[in-house]
Amino acid sequence: MAVSAGAFGAHILSGDQADWAKTGALYALTHAIAALSLEGRWPRQCALMLAGATVFSVSLYIMAVGGPRWLGAVTPVGGVLMIAAWVWMALRAIRS
Repeated sequence: MAVSAGAFGAHILSGDQADWAKTGALYALTHAIAALSLEGRWPRQCALMLAGATVFSVSLYIMAVGGPRWLGAVTPVGGVLMIAAWVWMALRAIRS
């Protein structure tokens, strides 16, 4: 989905809509790779990270294709979940 959204944003959309789709794709792909590489070690943190990336990216994708702009208020919730996952992993790494 992220690759499709990135391509859609790069080749079909323009302006803010293209930026939303590309940003959603970047965060979804980055956090999917991070979660896959760390999942065996920190499964709960990775689940939190993927949940955050999903909320963040899907809200941007929906706005990019003409969905309601109020979803922009939902996007930061996903960002907070992603940040919480990274902080949780960092704290666990420091403790071990």
